[in-house]
Amino acid sequence: MAEINVSVNGRAYTRDVEPRTLLVHFLRDAIGLTGTHVGCDTSQCGACTVLLDGRGVKSCTVLAVQANGAQVTTIEGLETNGALHPLQAAFREAHGLQCGFCTPGMIMSSVDLLSHNPHPTEGEIRHALEGNLCRCTGYHNIVKAVQIAANTMAAGGSAVAAD
Repeated sequence: MAEINVSVNGRAYTRDVEPRTLLVHFLRDAIGLTGTHVGCDTSQCGACTVLLDGRGVKSCTVLAVQANGAQVTTIEGLETNGALHPLQAAFREAHGLQCGFCTPGMIMSSVDLLSHNPHPTEGEIRHALEGNLCRCTGYHNIVKAVQIAANTMAAGGSAVAAD
């Protein structure tokens, strides 16, 4: 066992983990944050994408011990005082989801994109989401949602009240 200290969504956690525990399993099983989905365990689908020290990573490729001392943000950490993040609101508005399984990973990858490219072109959005698979949509509404969120955030919008 190895002791790790990690901040997840602004909250500090200290846990003993098996050295081979993946970050996705730590998030889901050790601290109960099930918004991060396990899709393939082979880094192909992107459903498990989270932010690790502000950068998008597929949490099925990161060991929990590698996150020791780091800041992790999951889909649950995007809302602020019950208000949706602009990307969450835009996915809802633009119907950027169908079954919703890939949605947390798509949103977290999009947060990463917009953090370093606040005005992406359609091509840049599609390129940034290449590592995230959706089996339900044609990606059109997902791209549209990212464009809406980028415009909202550029205009100074932040959180949107959840219904």
